[in-house]
Amino acid sequence: MSDARIHLSSPDVGPEEEAALVRAIRGGWVAPLGPEVDAFEAELAAISDRAHCVALSSGTAALHLGLLVLGVGPGDLVLTSTMTFAATANAITYTGAEPVFVDCDETGNMDPHLLGQAFQDLERQGRTVAAVVPVDLLGKVVDHDRIDAIAAAHGVPVLSDAAESLGATHAGRPAPSYGVAAAVSFNGNKIMTTSGGGALLTDDAAFAARVRYLATQARQPVVHYEHTDIGYNYRLSNLLAALGRAQLGRLDAMIARRRELRAHYVDLFASVPGVTVFGEPSADDNCWLSSILVDPDVARFTAEDVRLALLEDDIEARPLWKPMHLQPVFAGARAFVNGTSQRLFETGLSLPSGSVLTDAEVARVDAALAPFTRGGVRHA
Repeated sequence: MSDARIHLSSPDVGPEEEAALVRAIRGGWVAPLGPEVDAFEAELAAISDRAHCVALSSGTAALHLGLLVLGVGPGDLVLTSTMTFAATANAITYTGAEPVFVDCDETGNMDPHLLGQAFQDLERQGRTVAAVVPVDLLGKVVDHDRIDAIAAAHGVPVLSDAAESLGATHAGRPAPSYGVAAAVSFNGNKIMTTSGGGALLTDDAAFAARVRYLATQARQPVVHYEHTDIGYNYRLSNLLAALGRAQLGRLDAMIARRRELRAHYVDLFASVPGVTVFGEPSADDNCWLSSILVDPDVARFTAEDVRLALLEDDIEARPLWKPMHLQPVFAGARAFVNGTSQRLFETGLSLPSGSVLTDAEVARVDAALAPFTRGGVRHA
């Protein structure tokens, strides 16, 4: 066993990020906000094809504030993807609203047909929906053409959870360009990072101003501290924004490396019966995480067998998201399901996908996978 653990998606930082942090420190703006935040917001808005950007402490904060500005509150229903990380559903509950979970199609993203069914069933029950929050799974953008049209037909706004999809596109448009607003994440394991952080992007100037106001403790523009609303301490620091600017400059190269890894896994498992790579590498998908789906009846091993074999060599792999409607914390929540998300969770496994992976580390992963890819011993 090697001493160095191989992680699923480690931060990819180097001299450019170090120089950016030194620049920010020497600039004297160590306290929150400053010129690096302003520049980061402008640069992020530009690559996202948005007019406005508000840099925040997390993607979760962006979702929370986006929902608040949309007027979502206690008693409201919000339709969202069940195949997602808990942060999406948590942000909805922060407002006092109730998440209603919608299953995915074979892409792993929200099933538009089920979304339409959810609207119809809830309307028959006399319930109205306050917002739709679709999630871009593992870097692949949802079918906004259909989802946004369904939401618009019911007069409901879309807040896009693009936490996993920065750098991806749909129909030639950047992932964060969809919805009345979009939330992105810069957590340490994301396609790019600010250590921790996120942003909300929108074309609506008033929307952005309200988010910025709420994110800075809802301070009134007077010399003393005056508050007429409950606010939040959600702004990104100047130092982390400097880190983000350096990462933005390297984003295309980091995505290219992840696409190479996706293509490598496709080749590696091409002749393995019962195993498919979840999502082909393409110019649309940012390939944030590369995952396999294992049919145990055909492959004669399970995704868990693969995970444990990797773990023996201190290589991290992880199941796909456990659907929110199966989480104990959301037991009893309304859900419109077709079984797809549960099957993806039970058969899926995300493999090391970070752009920082060296060729030697990739070779080590390949060696650990060899019993499953080269006709070696299979588990019963």
